[in-house]
Amino acid sequence: MKVFLRQLLTKSRIKLVRQLNSRPHKPVLLEEAISYLSPQNGHNIIDMTFGAGGHTERILQENDTTVVYCLDRDPTACAIAKQLSERYPNRVVPLKGKFSDLPVLLKNLGCKMNSFDGILFDFGASSMQFDTASRGFSISKNGPLDMRMDPEEQTVTAADVLAKADQSDLYKIFKVYGEEKQSKKIANAVIEARYLFKPLKTTRDFCELVQNVCDNEMRSDMLNRPSHPATKVFQALRIFVNNELNEINHSIVLASHYLKMGGVMVTVAFHSLEDTIVKRHIQGNINENMANTLPLKYINPMQAYDKEFMNVVNDTCWHQIHKHVITPSVEEVESNPRSRSARLRAAVRIK
Repeated sequence: MKVFLRQLLTKSRIKLVRQLNSRPHKPVLLEEAISYLSPQNGHNIIDMTFGAGGHTERILQENDTTVVYCLDRDPTACAIAKQLSERYPNRVVPLKGKFSDLPVLLKNLGCKMNSFDGILFDFGASSMQFDTASRGFSISKNGPLDMRMDPEEQTVTAADVLAKADQSDLYKIFKVYGEEKQSKKIANAVIEARYLFKPLKTTRDFCELVQNVCDNEMRSDMLNRPSHPATKVFQALRIFVNNELNEINHSIVLASHYLKMGGVMVTVAFHSLEDTIVKRHIQGNINENMANTLPLKYINPMQAYDKEFMNVVNDTCWHQIHKHVITPSVEEVESNPRSRSARLRAAVRIK
């Protein structure tokens, strides 16, 4: 009988994973994230990046009493969260807003600090956003250069940035946020397009401009597939428009305040800029609640420091559960190529 029940549970879990993988956005490193969060009876967990709800639904299936607070700034994701709350009454709490809006949203619900057992982050844009041409995230689909996570917000779009930012600012955006080696040439080309009265209003307009600048370059991604030369500058514009890195930095600080002692934070990052912020917060390499720009706070090897100072410098409220960053398996990358650059970190709040 026990063997039969074990087989039945295994089959149910496989069926659930297949259902989640058929969603418009496949959750990355799903089982690894759930194993670290380990939902238990009465647990309250925040899914800070709800998206299509893959991680949230897996948490709800893992334990019958766990409550998940679902935060997302995308109206489409919020609509999915509301539908999920109807399927799981009193167990799903939809929240619309940015990471920095969390304190106000939770205060309105009467939630206090140090009251959550787990917090999950899945950074970056979702497949739903990339696959919708009108959102302007995708290189392969022509649409307006919007790139706002929340198109209802009255904030600047990617087209506004290309139309109004000066050459030095464009260079910094492409270089810092996109790590693009042709940043200066692309920034100059954007300025020249203004003088030629060629407004960059669509994704195709901008892709063609970048392709002309990097005409003879052959680029490839981590799977050695041909890569479009505009990939990194698209990433840079998206990060700038949505203020992503500052939001991520603020969200890790919030996690340290809202988690209980012994609560778990799980992050899934998709490029080094995101992952570095998380890593330096976990290591305690921060300055006034901001991730340090340097790997170490002390860079002078000739200067000696006393033990008390070093304890302050290395002080952190986190303990990383695993020694090395967790990456997707070969099988997961084959089934979902967008997971190829994912990096998972899990840490426990210890003070």
